[in-house]
Amino acid sequence: MSILTEFLRRPLTTGAIAASSPALARRMTDGLGLERARTVVELGPGTGVVTDAILGRVAPGTLVVAVELNGRLAGRLIRRYHGRPVEIVHGSAADLARLVSGPVDAVVSGLPWTVMAAPVRARILDAVTAVLAPDGCFATFAYAHAAWTPPARRFAGELERRFAATTTSRLVWGNLPPAFVHRAAGPLPVRTPRAGGGTRRTRTA
Repeated sequence: MSILTEFLRRPLTTGAIAASSPALARRMTDGLGLERARTVVELGPGTGVVTDAILGRVAPGTLVVAVELNGRLAGRLIRRYHGRPVEIVHGSAADLARLVSGPVDAVVSGLPWTVMAAPVRARILDAVTAVLAPDGCFATFAYAHAAWTPPARRFAGELERRFAATTTSRLVWGNLPPAFVHRAAGPLPVRTPRAGGGTRRTRTA
């Protein structure tokens, strides 16, 4: 499966020119407590590099759900993981609450956050915090060369507003391009509009 081919076909939804490296996949799945998790969700599994890292850490019986928007990649993943303990779902991460019955212990994402329209990004992040367990964790990666750009800085701020604790990993040089991992824990309640204006925070999981 070629991420480059899919990037050329759909640059705004693929967002990467190469698959994540095994080194980045290991870093993304570090420190999430996957060995104790009962339900793990992956957003944007692509070619399955991070999926393999997740499956290598979880215990037998753990529910692993991988949500892929790209139909071509989803079809190939379904064939690749036939008979393996992972459910491949062709759908949008924004519909996560409908696709997965929470609570979810960890969400690992390979989505191209900085090229998304702001409303789409917000909807997906709200969906993530809605399905996560109160002690759940979230991990995603960002490319080092773009970390200083306004979209990347806005995304980091959106994580800080939605989680009690956020950290970033050391740089993973063994990835093309080099990347680092955002980790977040302790999802805060989702903001919903109030009647008459303003917002309030509610939990749905």
